[in-house]
Amino acid sequence: VQLQASGGGLVQAGGSLRLSCAASGSIRVISAMTWYRQAPGKQRELIAQITNSGTTNYADSVKGRFTISRDNAKNTMYLMLDSLKPEDTAVYYCRMLVFTTKFEEFWGRGTLVTVSS
Repeated sequence: VQLQASGGGLVQAGGSLRLSCAASGSIRVISAMTWYRQAPGKQRELIAQITNSGTTNYADSVKGRFTISRDNAKNTMYLMLDSLKPEDTAVYYCRMLVFTTKFEEFWGRGTLVTVSS
């Protein structure tokens, strides 16, 4: 199973971006889908998660500005980033809990989001 994250880029403060993470391979079921980010010099942090039933959870730092969603038919999840701030600058990683012959976690390589002031 491979995860491909995309959609990062350079945006001005107040702008928006949409990240995608597509899974491919021998997938039977995808359970939780999660976005993390890691800013320069900081630890990786969980920012948004969506279960296979659609329940979402957000870090306080992004609540009300970011929206996570998923398309189960495409094995893809999205993260809409609105009202971006310079402190949102980070590499964004996706993680999925995938059932192939057992449940395993898989990570994407990350996509860089840079927010200029």
